[in-house]
Amino acid sequence: ILDFIESVIPAPRAELSPHAPRIHTVKIPVDKIGELIGPGGKNIRRITEISGAQIDIEEDGTVSIFASNGESMAIATREVESTIAEPEEGKIYEGTVTGIKEFGAFIEFAPGKEGMVHISKIAPHRIEHVEDVLTLGDKVRVVCLGKDRMGRLSFSIKDAQKSSGGRDRRRR
Repeated sequence: ILDFIESVIPAPRAELSPHAPRIHTVKIPVDKIGELIGPGGKNIRRITEISGAQIDIEEDGTVSIFASNGESMAIATREVESTIAEPEEGKIYEGTVTGIKEFGAFIEFAPGKEGMVHISKIAPHRIEHVEDVLTLGDKVRVVCLGKDRMGRLSFSIKDAQKSSGGRDRRRR
């Protein structure tokens, strides 16, 4: 039997077929379970809807992802990891403008996670009104500056432009 098997396929394939069902397990901190599930299950529902994968969460932080193909698994895994990830100072994120105030703009940089860009960190020149440069729904590149005095996440658009070679990545 083994000789016949080797005549058909001499070694296992290096890569699983993109159409093959998959199971992936991720271990997350127990205190991040609520963040992954979201208020009323909103986050986990969103992930399963966009990926088509099934996600089971155990009380010990074990997250099992069941997907019918490779693309579905990649989407679900990326979304789970981005939902529980802690923002890193100096890292550049793609975000969406979710709120505009006179002192700056709020940017959603990961599902359910927001930070603020102060008006002085929006453009390399002085601007009078945030609305002159940004509108709700704009996609922007931001760099994480860490937490401000009150413990809130702070971001900069102008510093992200410097880091990306000065190209303005804003899209409407």
